[in-house]
Amino acid sequence: MLVLAGGGGLAVWAKDKDKDKAPVRPPLKLEVDATPIDREAGDRVSYAPIVRKASPSIVNIKSSKKVRTETPQFFNDPMFRHFFGVPGQGGGLPQNRLEQSLGSGIIVSPDGYIVTNDHVVDGADDIQISFGKPEKEYKATIVGRDKEADIAVLKINASGLPAATLGDSDQLQVGDTVLAMGDPFDVGLSVTHGIVSALGRNDLKIESFEDFIQTDAPINPGNSGGALLDSKGRVVGINTAILSGSGGSNGIGFAIPVNLVRSVVDQLVRNGKVSRGFMGVGLEEIKPDLAEQFGTTHGALVTDVNPGSPAEKAGLKSGDVITKLDGKPVDDPAALHLAVSELPPGTSVSLDYLRDGKTATVTLKLADRSSSSLAQNDHTGSDSKDEGVLNGVTVGDITADIRDQLGITDGSNIKGAVITDVDPESASAKAGLAKGDVIMDLDRHPVHNADEAVKLSAEIKGPKVLVRVWHGGSSRYVVVDESQP
Repeated sequence: MLVLAGGGGLAVWAKDKDKDKAPVRPPLKLEVDATPIDREAGDRVSYAPIVRKASPSIVNIKSSKKVRTETPQFFNDPMFRHFFGVPGQGGGLPQNRLEQSLGSGIIVSPDGYIVTNDHVVDGADDIQISFGKPEKEYKATIVGRDKEADIAVLKINASGLPAATLGDSDQLQVGDTVLAMGDPFDVGLSVTHGIVSALGRNDLKIESFEDFIQTDAPINPGNSGGALLDSKGRVVGINTAILSGSGGSNGIGFAIPVNLVRSVVDQLVRNGKVSRGFMGVGLEEIKPDLAEQFGTTHGALVTDVNPGSPAEKAGLKSGDVITKLDGKPVDDPAALHLAVSELPPGTSVSLDYLRDGKTATVTLKLADRSSSSLAQNDHTGSDSKDEGVLNGVTVGDITADIRDQLGITDGSNIKGAVITDVDPESASAKAGLAKGDVIMDLDRHPVHNADEAVKLSAEIKGPKVLVRVWHGGSSRYVVVDESQP
């Protein structure tokens, strides 16, 4: 279970009616030190100097929101109102309930800008910041939030504050010493020690854009938004989540790299929002069974191309494998997704890709992700059981009822044959095909209806077949190997 390390759990943020008129602010002047650490130095006897340097920049965040609830009907009885002080008349009686969240944050400028996780302040009506000895408390306002990267920027009315020094997270290596600093469980400022366990973790599926630093430095609830420090006391990440079965630290924590944080914070301060580049493709990882089909083990496999998107205009198609972005190798879909998102809309990028074993290059101009829209009746005679390469699979046409059941919108271009049954012992089931999947391609041939699916499955020479299926809003490639027992 992945647990966000802050309090979280609040209602939807109450948007300002003038949110589209965000003030344009001058860029922040952040304190950045990119000097490499000395990895050959001996073990430290104490980290006290680092803690003394960094701790003044770490703050406690308490956010709260009033939630309206209905009082149970039995409180309508005048006797209950008399003894329990329940106001009002009539049906279920509305009352206010206060929800609170705890977290941490980092002062990044002397004039009161603070960075934290978005989930720490999500939905908050009131945000209180406290730090220092003697403790000082301030009311904070939200400058900007980016839910997709889980980053928020707050502002307090203060000056001469101790701003943190930011490092260069691109220089981190697995095994580097790190310290996690924050206010876990609201017990007060605390420091834990560990190492960088892994870099580039991007398959946690808790944020749209992930490039997490993994650490065994204990991170606990309330640490969200706090600092991950290197051995020189520079902020290299923002503590965000833990992998836990109990809600407490098991030594697997995750932090957002500070270089990603800096790019998001700069846009939030200047514009109040983040604009990201957008190609308009669905992507899939090339796993070993797909590598044989597409002739490569690296890159990002295109599964969908959005109509009208930059990718469609540039001629990209489903089945293409993107191998380079602006000359730099693409390792996997997550890396490409993140790299494109860090480029501003309107940027022209060069893509190298493989199609049918041949390399090609195309240039496209990125759109703005925020303004781009992404986002059982069997067919008679279409039983494909015991035939062709998809033995054990039954298909049907996509009727109006099935479109409703599967959530296929009227304006979508989803065509194919819907799987209505799969033998659980079949090779197709073992490959991951399931009832409700829509077969769109077989062996790179488009499928428009159930009859085509049956015909193609009989014609394709096995034992392996490449299948593109759609389910739940996205498509993926699957290799079905009939030779496997």
